[in-house]
Amino acid sequence: MKPISALLASLPAITALAGALLAPSTTLAAGAQAPKADLAKGQAVAAQVCVACHTFDGTRGAPANPIIAGQHPEYLAKQLREFKEGKRVNAIMQGFAAGLSDEDMRNVAAFYASKAAPQGAARKADLVLLGERIWRGGIAGKNVPACAGCHSPNGAGIPAEYPRLAGQHAEYTDAQLKAFRAGERANNAQMTAISANLSDREVAALADYVAGLR
Repeated sequence: MKPISALLASLPAITALAGALLAPSTTLAAGAQAPKADLAKGQAVAAQVCVACHTFDGTRGAPANPIIAGQHPEYLAKQLREFKEGKRVNAIMQGFAAGLSDEDMRNVAAFYASKAAPQGAARKADLVLLGERIWRGGIAGKNVPACAGCHSPNGAGIPAEYPRLAGQHAEYTDAQLKAFRAGERANNAQMTAISANLSDREVAALADYVAGLR
């Protein structure tokens, strides 16, 4: 065991590392301020571009499409950029994102983020305990970390990198985990590595558990 003096001496390095890991993915020049989003313009983009798949307020919609109401605006804008750049592949979303400017993305992301996140419910009693166990504690034998570490215990997520998952359609979460596992969604190396170690049953359990978080 290291002496107390050695541990104290290492604190500055640990603090610096923690700061680097928790820092936002993009930074602004000193003294600069992030452009302010225009909710009215975001609403106009939503009405013209997004409403058919995500509903006007981004709430329930079809289970194949994500609930985006209450999602972190930074995360939504990031996903739109990655669709436009081809880092995330989906023919429909890439087509829509191609016509959006950075300002459009910022505005529509802020619009959907301003809406109240809907509540959902878990539906599979036989899987809920397994989902809870993985969410809270991970699977040590498979190198699967606790989901709560990045997405928070109640599924609220951590802006800007980790999305809110609480109340999300179980079908959508299930499909995304499997897409990460298969390499079909390749815009997050961490999720690709984690999903590679999950079975279909574990994926289903997590997806159902997430749907009931609030």
